[in-house]
Amino acid sequence: MVKKRKLSGPARFRALISGTVQMVGFRAYAESRAGSYGVTGFVRNLPSGEVEVVAEGDKATLEAFLAELRRGPSGAWVRDVMVGWEAPRGEFGDFSVRFGLWGD
Repeated sequence: MVKKRKLSGPARFRALISGTVQMVGFRAYAESRAGSYGVTGFVRNLPSGEVEVVAEGDKATLEAFLAELRRGPSGAWVRDVMVGWEAPRGEFGDFSVRFGLWGD
């Protein structure tokens, strides 16, 4: 018997996006795209110059959202997106921008 790989279902990722991603509207871009995909979570700038995105939703939808994050807004230059997948926790009611370098 061959097991089929589950292609979708609830999932969560934490992505660290590097390049020219701060001061270019990346957080607003991520928030807008998250809204169009219906994912929950947050985006914030990190002191390292990276942007962190934590998102939950359907795995296939999250993959599409990640593709948008890899492109970024027109003023950004995305060098790398490091993604770690986790089990969803259901802790978010929406997708928000966390302001301040430490997500205040």
